Amino acid sequence: MKKPLDGVRVLDFSHALAGPYCTMLMAAYGASVFKIEGIGAIDMGRTWGPPFQGGEASYFLGINSGKQSVSIDLKHPEGLALCLRLVQQADVFIENFRPGAMTRLGLGYDVVRRLNPRMVYCSISGYGQFGPRRDDPAMDLILQASSGLISVTGTPDGHLARCGHSVADITAGMSSLIGILMALRVREQTGVGQHIDVSMLDSMISAMASNFANFLGSGIVPKPLGTAFSTIVPYAAFPTKDREIAIAVASEKLWATFCQAIGKPQWTSDPRFASNPLRVANRGILEPMIVEVFRTRTADEWTAHFKQSGIPCTPVRTLDEVVADPQTEERHMFPIVQHPSAGPIRVTGVPLKLSETPGAISEPAPLLGQHTRQALQTLLGLPDQEIDELNAAGVLKTLPTP
Repeated sequence: MKKPLDGVRVLDFSHALAGPYCTMLMAAYGASVFKIEGIGAIDMGRTWGPPFQGGEASYFLGINSGKQSVSIDLKHPEGLALCLRLVQQADVFIENFRPGAMTRLGLGYDVVRRLNPRMVYCSISGYGQFGPRRDDPAMDLILQASSGLISVTGTPDGHLARCGHSVADITAGMSSLIGILMALRVREQTGVGQHIDVSMLDSMISAMASNFANFLGSGIVPKPLGTAFSTIVPYAAFPTKDREIAIAVASEKLWATFCQAIGKPQWTSDPRFASNPLRVANRGILEPMIVEVFRTRTADEWTAHFKQSGIPCTPVRTLDEVVADPQTEERHMFPIVQHPSAGPIRVTGVPLKLSETPGAISEPAPLLGQHTRQALQTLLGLPDQEIDELNAAGVLKTLPTP
């Protein structure tokens, strides 16, 4: 069955997480992704361990499924020349180095556009290609802090916390994919590509639209609330007899249902809790009362009870529980792929289920240089002898033919 991005060729010069996440999704939905790495200057994600599987970092294995590794020394004149030839055969170029780095290498947008006017060129950086912070170094933690996310993530007593996953990187990766798909759509109509400037800061501000909407509307700088939400109560994780359960009582109808379910129908007529604004104002009174009730049963018991009433809820689950969940199994969210050195490994599956052109994780992350020979033969028609000579000269790296 066809996939939505079949026929799209991607030159992936990205590393770490934001760019590789974007191109992993593109590969899962049919794009041919050629991951361009140097010989010594490899994707830093290959070193981010432990854990390692078969000598490969589990982190790298989980973020680079379905790609083809092409190892070329970009600082070698012949290596750069090869990349410029590859540019003429591709549809998408993606990189996430600091602004100006690709220009210094000879692969900036102006050069690529002249060689291939149809190219969709995506640059991901911390703060974007222009602005006073353009050249500031950035990683996910830095953008979680500079975007304001960490200021609202933590406990009410002031202990701040990094979001438990690399949300700034992933958000930028998603923004990049959206931008690339839009640019490909425009190219279908005009025949011309364009440059996509993705800023991790911009992406985070956009993703935090509701947080900024509340601030812009009130002028009040929010503080961390643990698992709670500033404008809805009760909407948080609460301790039970054994562990925490999250509930989301986001309407007056649900509030009445919730009160009935926990045996406290009188709360609906309590003047302190009669509306959501009143519950928000009296959060400090209501939430301890809820905890007192919740302590009487286990999280699983409350979950089963609330589901009968249609109240959104779940125990706060650990990753092993998520992996073992029949729901994630049914939706193929942790498929097994066969890696050449790590053997059978589980990776995360595709998030979007398309009825006619579904995506899938069918290939593992590549070994360094695993597909150099194949890619140069397919895209440029280079004969084995020329590839062997370039390999011997240190221009590129190939793996022995199995």
